[in-house]
Amino acid sequence: MSEIINEVRKGFYLDSVALMRLSAEISALGGIFEAVLMTGTPANQQIMKDAGLLNETGAAASANDLVIALRADGTSSANRALAHAQKSLQGKTKNTASADRRYSTLSSASAAAPEMNLALISTPGAYAAREAQLALDHGMNVMIFSDNVSVEKETALKRKARDLDLLVMGPDCGTAYINSVPLAFANAVAKGSTSVIAASGTGLQEFSVLLTQLGAGIRHGIGVGGRDMSDEVGAISTMMAIDLLAADELTDQIVLISKPPGEKTANAVFEKLASCGKPAIACVFGLKEITQTNIQQADTLLAAAEMAAGARLDVPDHPKNAQALVKDMNAKRKILKGLYTGGTLCTEAHLVLRDNNVHVSSNALQSDPSTPHQLIDLGADEYTLGKPHPMLEPAVRTPFLLDELNDPANAVIMLDIVLGYGAHHDPAHEVTQAMQSLQGVTDKPVVIGTVCGTRDDPQNYLQQCEALTQSGVILCSCNSEMAKLGAAILARL
Repeated sequence: MSEIINEVRKGFYLDSVALMRLSAEISALGGIFEAVLMTGTPANQQIMKDAGLLNETGAAASANDLVIALRADGTSSANRALAHAQKSLQGKTKNTASADRRYSTLSSASAAAPEMNLALISTPGAYAAREAQLALDHGMNVMIFSDNVSVEKETALKRKARDLDLLVMGPDCGTAYINSVPLAFANAVAKGSTSVIAASGTGLQEFSVLLTQLGAGIRHGIGVGGRDMSDEVGAISTMMAIDLLAADELTDQIVLISKPPGEKTANAVFEKLASCGKPAIACVFGLKEITQTNIQQADTLLAAAEMAAGARLDVPDHPKNAQALVKDMNAKRKILKGLYTGGTLCTEAHLVLRDNNVHVSSNALQSDPSTPHQLIDLGADEYTLGKPHPMLEPAVRTPFLLDELNDPANAVIMLDIVLGYGAHHDPAHEVTQAMQSLQGVTDKPVVIGTVCGTRDDPQNYLQQCEALTQSGVILCSCNSEMAKLGAAILARL
């Protein structure tokens, strides 16, 4: 039998990232089946209700209150978890982030610092459009980190911004670089003259990291949100970004990273990009061919980075390496699995595997569910509803990884480890802990991985790589090369 316990802290606010991390920490305590810490907004209460974690105490909370909701094996475990939560929350206040200047509203910030012209919105989706609207009214460009903003509100915001000659990045814009300054989830990459328009957060991260490895760098990285190039939105921000980058004297070339645009929007986007007056590269996943001759087309993020940098990355001999990796593998192992934290990286791997005759099922792309090979984007909405994103809390992936490591049918398991500002301080740790379950096991799958990061990232890139390698993970130079190695391993079986 389990027990549902709710506790409410009146008038208490803490940012959602901190709450998600604390939720995962408490969920890992003994006797706790599940735990969430959320503000008591109607949307959050519905999430807790759907998860079976809300009782009358939590239902009485207001949007200004914090709800601690637990499912425990008994009162004793629940009390220990509540004490842990209270101790962790003690001393934390609304203004937990360090900053030279703090403001309680956009209006007060704009009045005190009228020179500011960019607002980053990271609120629950129900309030994000309202705050973005206010920022536009104050003459600010907007980056909407929040998701769960309707496409109708997104379109209305972008049309208004266009009329005001302002730019809206997002919603669900996880990464950006403005004047080479990283925003939200972003890596410490080199400054340069390449500017990017991306409907993808981890796609922009991977490209920027590879560009740095190849000796080039980023000028601007404008995230437009995954729906911007749909026919519903009409590529409003993408078209504006092309104009802005074409007029930027310090941008030498423009790179577009995206899934295929809507049919009505595609020609307009590519024609504008082809005629912008600067060299253009497009990495549009799943698109067979771009007919405009002034655009170089890249099938992978690595290919796009190599085109932009004018250099090549040294890559290993996958068939040779695969042969060595499977020489002692049990013949019953035939299956490939991938557990991803980056949605775009999952999509790219899906397509690379397909091009190498490995057909997989995935929640990132429409696919054949009958195939035994599977890739999972664990950052997708169905896995993060009321839970932290795996880039924020890598422990979210651990139960899935342990299951796959101990599945006797699996031959190869693919993992991405994403570093950078905003990401977990030690994402390799959970992987290395899970890998301990294979110590002393002779019949085991090959675990291959890729680290999206640079030597200047706060997590210490070299230490992360060393820890993963020591645990038995075979590291690849980038995501697409990892997918090629995965395909080569299956081919050698």
